[in-house]
Amino acid sequence: MTINERLKAIREEMKSHGIAAYIVPSQDPHQSEYPATRWKSRIWLSGFTGSAGTVVVTQEEAHVWTDGRYFLQAEEELSNSSFELKKQSVAFAPEHIEWLAEHLNAGDCVGVDGTLFALSEYEQLQALLGEKGITVNADYDLIDKVWKDRPALPKEKIFVHDEQFSGASATEKLNRIRQAYQKRGAQATLLTTLDGIAWTLNIRGRDVAFNPVAVCWLMVEEEQAVLFMEEEKADEATVNYLAQHGVVLKSYDALEGYLTQLSISKIMIDPDKLGVSFVNQLPATCEVIKAMSPEILMKAVKNEAELSNMHKTMAKDGAALTRFHKWLETQLPSDSLTEFDLVQKLAAYRSQEEHYFGESFDAIVGFKGNGAIIHYSPTKAGSKTINGDGMLLIDCGGQYLEGTTDITRMYYLGEPTEEEKRNYTLVLKGHIALDTIRFPKGTNGMHLDILARQFLWKEHMNYGHGTGHGIGAFMNVHEGPVYVRPHTAPIPLEPGMIISNEPGFYKAGEHGIRIENLIVVAEKETTAYGTFYGFEMLTVFPIETKLIDKRLLTAEEIAWLNNYHELVYERISPLLEEEEKAWLKEKCQAI
Repeated sequence: MTINERLKAIREEMKSHGIAAYIVPSQDPHQSEYPATRWKSRIWLSGFTGSAGTVVVTQEEAHVWTDGRYFLQAEEELSNSSFELKKQSVAFAPEHIEWLAEHLNAGDCVGVDGTLFALSEYEQLQALLGEKGITVNADYDLIDKVWKDRPALPKEKIFVHDEQFSGASATEKLNRIRQAYQKRGAQATLLTTLDGIAWTLNIRGRDVAFNPVAVCWLMVEEEQAVLFMEEEKADEATVNYLAQHGVVLKSYDALEGYLTQLSISKIMIDPDKLGVSFVNQLPATCEVIKAMSPEILMKAVKNEAELSNMHKTMAKDGAALTRFHKWLETQLPSDSLTEFDLVQKLAAYRSQEEHYFGESFDAIVGFKGNGAIIHYSPTKAGSKTINGDGMLLIDCGGQYLEGTTDITRMYYLGEPTEEEKRNYTLVLKGHIALDTIRFPKGTNGMHLDILARQFLWKEHMNYGHGTGHGIGAFMNVHEGPVYVRPHTAPIPLEPGMIISNEPGFYKAGEHGIRIENLIVVAEKETTAYGTFYGFEMLTVFPIETKLIDKRLLTAEEIAWLNNYHELVYERISPLLEEEEKAWLKEKCQAI
């Protein structure tokens, strides 16, 4: 079926059910950023492949809402279909609901698949549309009716993540979760996110791209925990491991029936993570206590073992990148080397490192104008040849048993213009400003976002993405609940939380600039004015100095860069051969 044929089939189903509009989100029932292929419904229906977006279909119109990271990509991918791009002014804002309220009539019905819509999202949808007399029905999985060759549930084997990497046992984590829901007066909680369950039980899998997780649910009760997962995914040794920690297995689809038969009086659920259809399965006698799922904050604050392993991960990743960039310099400029070739070469160099598991996301390798497409991912057929003067943006990351990496660096072929150097240096100044800030306990990421943008703002420039996101330890490369961005939940930064520092600037059709390191929150000092936190560096790899306009840097900023490069050489060089050390030393020279 073509995109337009799929759209036609959905509209026929809508008509048969009396639905005026149908919403298809990006997430799966676990609210995952990277869903298993079975739940890539929005991609299947619209053809837009970005990681964030919402489809709305009526009988007359079909739209895709997405944010500034994907405007250029979406325009290109939707150009040959009946879908139209709707540009979100604020990422993740419910602008599609406002559109529905304006374009539907009182008495119309909006259909959704309630397994995909978290309770809070569904209630917001009901409230906003209800003001206009529009109803919402969560009983419609229309995609399942028209996607005839829809993929089955993934059945990849899970494996145990050793405590030398995790730093705590599954029993310890389960008991912490029990204490958390008991404080709320509940007798159980349902964990729904794949990374939350993987972290809690110290298991990992290969069910989705990039994130080392398995598709499952976890009910944590007083005397046991029940893991709902396709049973063939766990071998005998893994079943025995789970049993040692009081975990029993049931099939993935058994969850709904299990919920209907719960005999407890109170259950704690996360309204932002559990689909409304599952909440509706609970007995009327079971009171629902709404709260953030307890493992989310626990997971965000890394323990000593996780932080130690992350430092090891960053050093080995830096060594792999050193070998890659040294090779790259020998190849460029090239009449044949493409952006896609570099993606493959990056993975090949990383794969030589011990405990490598895979890439942590689709590498973004954008030359010249492609670098301005914020989440551009080159394909074999359509990627650009790396030849001629221009900026090359490389944003990539790896998964290792010890940890997860995410780094962006710039490379320049030829000689940069004064404008390019100015833009790059403004981004670097913002990067340094965030890295060096001291902030009082209780500060959240929204408070800090302006630090990275201030120098661009002075020049009436900006970038259309957040400045930082949380990151997991051999886990999701984008990990909530902490972000550095203008609009985010006011969750305070705490020691042990790892975030990215990645300001950027993008000039459509010409170049994209981003400089990204991972940093960890650490306590710095306690004064008469309270406890102050700051950041410590995790990522170690040279920052391109060819693009710097030194006249725009202060003495303190120059010192920061030189000190950073000393740290880079100190941590990476022991892992390198002599020729590689010499290359790295040159890249780490003081400016």
